[in-house]
Amino acid sequence: MDEVRLSVDARGVATVTLNRPELHNALDGETVDLLTATFETLAEDDSVRIVVLTGSGISFSAGHDHAWMRRQLEHDDEARRRHALGQARLLATLDALPLPTVARVQGSAFGLGAGLVACCDVAVAASEALFSFSDVRLGQLPAVVAPHVIRAIGERAARRYFVTGERFNAGKAKRLGLIHQDVEADELDAAVRCLLEQLLLNGPQAMRETKALVRDLMAQPPGEARERFAVERAVRVGAGDEGREGLRAFLEQRKPRWSTG
Repeated sequence: MDEVRLSVDARGVATVTLNRPELHNALDGETVDLLTATFETLAEDDSVRIVVLTGSGISFSAGHDHAWMRRQLEHDDEARRRHALGQARLLATLDALPLPTVARVQGSAFGLGAGLVACCDVAVAASEALFSFSDVRLGQLPAVVAPHVIRAIGERAARRYFVTGERFNAGKAKRLGLIHQDVEADELDAAVRCLLEQLLLNGPQAMRETKALVRDLMAQPPGEARERFAVERAVRVGAGDEGREGLRAFLEQRKPRWSTG
């Protein structure tokens, strides 16, 4: 059984499915590496426009695989370091993916699973979904997911939920900023489809460039330098083939060539 499944439809929507349902899609070292490689492949595929990340069965991902956790007791510091770096690389690869990413979340999203949610651009969850960072209950730290989760929910909320290890529902996750939308479980697929329809109206390259803009802009010094950076990005993208096609389509009252709506 493929533990990570990849499918790409005719519209260029890639669906990456964690496929360990009997383990609530918990991740071990092999699955982490396979998922990272899948994201790296998608980053180089110009035919893909959007990536959806989900899990098979009743859960998104329950975090670390128990058998993998047992093996950690036998490992030395160097082996633990390699495993942690592998997880960090997975999250960094998803976070830096140039394509728009959507998390479709059902059931459990714990630990590393919740970290994956934090790395996606948009996250939609079933209202019954549960989230947690329970590392402290095992005498561990949520260190690998921390940079991405703190960016999503802020330092104040992270202090509470990292330290308590408590579970919280999709409504709370939405208020914290970990997800963007919570819907009834039987409406989850429809909500994701609606979101994809909106994304497919947009210029593929413009979405990639916009994602890069959000990442790069705040790294610029505040003030005039940041403003110049933004202006130059706007000019470069607007002058490209996609930018010109978008303006022509608007003025001619027709759909641009890339639109599937």
